[in-house]
Amino acid sequence: MMSLANQLTRKNIQGLVPYESARRTMSGGRIWLNANESPFANAYELDDSVYNRYPDFQPADLISSYAAYANVEKNQVLAGRGADEAIELLVRTFCEKDEKILICPPTYGMYAISAETCNIDVVKVPLKSDFTLDIPAIEQAQKEHKIKVVFICSPNNPTGHLVSATQIKQVLNIFASSAIVAVDEAYIEFAYENTVAGWINKYANLAVLRTMSKAFGLAGIRCGYTLANKDIIESMSKVIAPYPISWPVAQIATQALSETGLARMHSQLAIILEQKNKVQQALDSLDYVYEQLPSASNFIMFRTKQKQGLFKYLVDNGILIRDYSKQVLLDDSLRISIGSAEETQALIEAMQAFKAE
Repeated sequence: MMSLANQLTRKNIQGLVPYESARRTMSGGRIWLNANESPFANAYELDDSVYNRYPDFQPADLISSYAAYANVEKNQVLAGRGADEAIELLVRTFCEKDEKILICPPTYGMYAISAETCNIDVVKVPLKSDFTLDIPAIEQAQKEHKIKVVFICSPNNPTGHLVSATQIKQVLNIFASSAIVAVDEAYIEFAYENTVAGWINKYANLAVLRTMSKAFGLAGIRCGYTLANKDIIESMSKVIAPYPISWPVAQIATQALSETGLARMHSQLAIILEQKNKVQQALDSLDYVYEQLPSASNFIMFRTKQKQGLFKYLVDNGILIRDYSKQVLLDDSLRISIGSAEETQALIEAMQAFKAE
């Protein structure tokens, strides 16, 4: 017999499969290389004298600091609870009940879930076999569907590849008068020369999504941003929660964006990229790995026919990674987040030991 809660739950939610986050699907382990987090935990000073007061809607110091970092105007920034909130806000702000979003799988799963939660249909235009956008298929989708928001992830999660500037411009032009094009730059610090944030004054339909969860090492505080022209920001500001950024989050994020904080981020980013190179070299030496996907991020996706055995072996040895082999175009694929030097060494030794077995 169906429970009262299930009877009352919206029908589109009853059958919804939740996003399988790293923390939701796997626990335990001593080395976490499954969530694309930074291995660095940095200390910050907090002023607790304000905790009895509601925080500012958009803390001025934080907005000014991030606008300076991203080289945009303050009225072109909206801070929220990670890029995940920005994704949902875009759907809630711009999609009517008979309209749709467009995604290009394999890509970040929360685009579809955020839409489905709001009872908005999802049009899927898979990437081509070389992981480039299928522009003719996107053009056809624009003609056949009432698409209101397009999500492009670059560097892409979970593959790590960059979407070319040419293709992003093509999509912006296809939807110039009909849809918001959201370019998710959660991993852009690992390839910052490829940011499209500088385009927001040229393209009225462009929104850029950012986060402090990756290169800044602040996944635990949940702080992200939408960068767009002031009209988009103003519309989204009508929908966002009244106090989206808590005082502790604002203080920590602002310190991370200071001159000292940015210098530390860049220093730690260089260490991560050094460890990434070691993992890539190790994967090249393993005869059971038959392909590495190009990566402009802090993770590496690779293919192996020994996927199940390797995954279990690593878990049994306390090393957690992610299995993406069920997604389109990703047969035999596993993904490794880049950790500390010690975690990298432990990973490589375990993968070499599995080869020996």
